[in-house]
Amino acid sequence: MAAKRPEPELQEEEWISKSELKREAEQLQKIGHEIVALGKNDLAKVPLDEELEEAVALAQRLKGKNEAHRRQLQFIGKLLRSRDPEPLVAALDKLRNKHNQASQEFHRMEQWRDRLIAEGDDAMQALFAEVPAMAEERQRVRQLIRQATKEAKAAKPPKASRELFKLIRQYLEE
Repeated sequence: MAAKRPEPELQEEEWISKSELKREAEQLQKIGHEIVALGKNDLAKVPLDEELEEAVALAQRLKGKNEAHRRQLQFIGKLLRSRDPEPLVAALDKLRNKHNQASQEFHRMEQWRDRLIAEGDDAMQALFAEVPAMAEERQRVRQLIRQATKEAKAAKPPKASRELFKLIRQYLEE
């Protein structure tokens, strides 16, 4: 009987195709492009090391020069490949969501205004339960609701409705 030779342990290295590497490089270059497009205030919120910060500043200065700008973006992509992109992606997502969050908050204020005009006292009590500080303005809120209802029936411009919105925004943003 022939003795079995022990099989060498196969090292399972994850094989990544050249196309996949290119896609990842393009994705990192897009992240770099987003970073270059940021303004100074937003750029300060993104965690960049010194070398990457200098490369981004140079790319921002080269914006009008097409070929030089493109090469600089490729260089930024190369720098990003040698770093962990997760903190940068997280910071960019946070900046993007800031705008979505502001939009959602605006819609919430509009919904309160519309609900107050449509439902009256019931909606007003619900609003005061959510924002107790606004209960001080109970009389003003009632007055604005009455005026907004009259304006809507008379097909006049919604002046009172706008004032009601401003009042709601003032208390919800505090």
